[in-house]
Amino acid sequence: MLKLDRINCFYGHVQVLRDFSLDLAPGEVLCLLGRNGAGKTTALKAIMGLVKARSGRIELDGVDLTALPAHEIPKRGIGYTPQGRRLFSDLTVAENLQIGLMTRDRGADMLARVLDLFPLLKERLTQRAGTLSGGEQQMLATARALCVEPKVMLLDEPTEGLMPIMIAKILDIVAKLKGIGVATILVEQRVESALHVADRIAFIENGRSAEIVSPEHLKADPTLLHHYVGVGVRR
Repeated sequence: MLKLDRINCFYGHVQVLRDFSLDLAPGEVLCLLGRNGAGKTTALKAIMGLVKARSGRIELDGVDLTALPAHEIPKRGIGYTPQGRRLFSDLTVAENLQIGLMTRDRGADMLARVLDLFPLLKERLTQRAGTLSGGEQQMLATARALCVEPKVMLLDEPTEGLMPIMIAKILDIVAKLKGIGVATILVEQRVESALHVADRIAFIENGRSAEIVSPEHLKADPTLLHHYVGVGVRR
């Protein structure tokens, strides 16, 4: 479905991703773990065309995304929730969602399906996005990305700064996306949260692809977490 094949990305003269490779199957939740600065966010930005790969190839269903301008990537069916949410804070919830719907010319039916996943947002449609709580803003950012009716969702630190009850709701949404066949790449610092929803765990180290394991493997042997992330996991 989605495949990154030996991509190399730079910020100016500084190389961040080095022959980085990854693949994602339909309906799969893959969690990308690594230390701060390892290249996790850059990998997501490369998929979205926000950081251009100087070499290598990114494909979605056989289509070369690296050849497309960034504004065309969402139209191919990739939703993106960046770290920090990046909402239009002065616009209402409804207006933010409309921007997502316009990306692939989706209408009321798509909006209704998205709001069924986020019933709280139904009560906030006329409220300005900037006045929502942190958890509500994360829901809105995810809902806006879903309005493009994606095949693939990219979630960058979706639980950052949230209270436990909101974290549980976000993880429930990830599980629901899997249930409707949406594949997800999840960048997450909360290891226990990642293990709760992921089908596979992929590690990135200094911009390079490292090991890929199952959550069960990681729970049984947390050595990899200590090596690649520097944290442990509760058993």
